[in-house]
Amino acid sequence: MKESERKALAAIPVVVLLGAGLAWAGSQNGAAAGGIPVFTLAVAAAFIIQWLAFIPAYLRQTERFYDLTGSLTYIAVTVMLMLLTPGIDARGFLLAALVLVWAARLGSFLFRRISKAGKDDRFDEIKPSFVRFLSTWTMQGIWVAFTAAAAWVAMTSANRVGLDWFALIGVLVWIAGFGIEATADRQKGKFSADPANKGKFIHTGLWAKSRHPNYFGEILLWVGVAIIALPVLQGWQWVALISPVFVALLITKVSGVPHLEKKADRKWGGQADYEEYKKNTPVLIPKL
Repeated sequence: MKESERKALAAIPVVVLLGAGLAWAGSQNGAAAGGIPVFTLAVAAAFIIQWLAFIPAYLRQTERFYDLTGSLTYIAVTVMLMLLTPGIDARGFLLAALVLVWAARLGSFLFRRISKAGKDDRFDEIKPSFVRFLSTWTMQGIWVAFTAAAAWVAMTSANRVGLDWFALIGVLVWIAGFGIEATADRQKGKFSADPANKGKFIHTGLWAKSRHPNYFGEILLWVGVAIIALPVLQGWQWVALISPVFVALLITKVSGVPHLEKKADRKWGGQADYEEYKKNTPVLIPKL
């Protein structure tokens, strides 16, 4: 077994244990269905859906449905929580609506993008390996659970608090983040679709303010979700605030910005206009 496969194999149980820890902590003072904490069911479902989707993906050696599966998991689990949580209140429905809108938009966008591109080059070396590919799908399970933790814990919490200033501020932050992400994606999609821009990099619109404005919007909207969830969290449920922190770390340190920065450097590194753009444009937080 190759070193990369050994690392992937070792990572799987660690990721599952992290998920189990999140499930236990987030389920404290939460609703139950059939004697099982609803939040625990949510985390378990996030993993199970990925493992089921992995089977045909590996057999067909395709990653085309990877991002779509992630988005559909948010939708399926959020709907499940609305159905299983007794007495879900206005805050819970609000959080559910925000998650569903975000997942539907991003999922459809990512699926259209990969359908047009035909593949995602991040998976070229991973797909042939059963262990590495399975590890990648397992990682998506923890990604979904950690990212949605604030919304899901608040939805299932036994502590009920009416809509307040936290809800208003959180919605405004979410709207700002969602708007920035959707606008940046639309601008880049339009730029890439223009044959005149083939081989060029985008540096107009929001992309003139940040090299990754879509990721900034992504982080911001999950901060908004966490703000809405704040008033109902208690005890171990505070672990749910890992949500925006996890999103930020994932984007800035793992699979988002680092991957795209390296890819851009390989394509345009050394070009005067690209080096000037890179020098004068922030990586993430837009300049005013």
